[in-house]
Amino acid sequence: METQFRTKDYIETIDLTRQELDTLIEVAFDLKRRNAMGEYQDHLLRAKTLYMIFLDNSTRTRNAFETAMTQLGGHAHFLTDSTLQIAHGETPEDTGVILSSMGHGIAIRHDLILNEGNAWMRAVAKHASCPVINLQCDVDHPTQTLADLMTAYEQFGRDLRGRKICMSWAYTKKYAKPLSVPQGVITLFTRFGMDVTLAMPPEYNLLPRCIEAARKNAEESGGKFEIVHDMDAGCENADIIYAKSWGPYDMMLERQGASPERMKALEEDMIKLNGKYKDWICDQRRMNLGSKDCIYMHCLPAERNAEVTDEVHDGPRSVVFREAENRLHTAKAILTTFLGGKPGLRTSQ
Repeated sequence: METQFRTKDYIETIDLTRQELDTLIEVAFDLKRRNAMGEYQDHLLRAKTLYMIFLDNSTRTRNAFETAMTQLGGHAHFLTDSTLQIAHGETPEDTGVILSSMGHGIAIRHDLILNEGNAWMRAVAKHASCPVINLQCDVDHPTQTLADLMTAYEQFGRDLRGRKICMSWAYTKKYAKPLSVPQGVITLFTRFGMDVTLAMPPEYNLLPRCIEAARKNAEESGGKFEIVHDMDAGCENADIIYAKSWGPYDMMLERQGASPERMKALEEDMIKLNGKYKDWICDQRRMNLGSKDCIYMHCLPAERNAEVTDEVHDGPRSVVFREAENRLHTAKAILTTFLGGKPGLRTSQ
């Protein structure tokens, strides 16, 4: 088990070595077992403080990390842009210096605008003297995908080589969702020797650097990475179908610096484009295209009868609620490792 981490921050899974990721998973499994046995671990982060800055809504991430800090003996502060001076222009650099001088960790969600969230987090991290944790940005959702990986291990065992996961776009009638989950899935699961298929309509591409990272990871791990524009083709022989919506790449890029009026118009255009692909839904027919052991995954909330049918979402092949519960155990692993590690084991990026 890797005990000396190269980085003090958890911003993208690609920042960590395979051994470091394995350590986080091992810690998560250990803490989950202890939790099941009623063993309290409130000494691990006793009297430590986590500042959580949310610039977007959250159910699972916020509650997983707040609960994790409580169970580990620490305290989490829930903060928004309206409760901080960043609403009045305070810089990420100053925010990092100030909060890290008072607390033991900073966690941030900033995911709605391409080319903004990740850069903002890294600016905070560069000037913070404590760990910075990404609770979802425009590039990655590393706390979610770690729980996804843990769930895949529980289902299929620790050797995922040769297993196929289809990361598929799915229809939504609500709003343009961030690209970070599919990008996080393809850049993480390709590191574990899996055959990763990205299925999407042609307008819904992902960040080029994430596509390139997935290709490189697959080469190095002995897995495969491919892109298809047909959902059926993506689901064929899959062991995992991870079907969720995200926004069309070119339109999402236009959000950067857009006025409120332009943002509203873009959102309307995105919803209209989504309507061309209403048949991109994870239903029982598509689940049957997968392997006999095929499971359905989603980061939640899933849009029922748009992204996925009720039959699949609530059916025996769905692991979405176990996946959601694992957000707590992986959050505890991340916090214990990054906030509770021995001094001197990590250095700034």
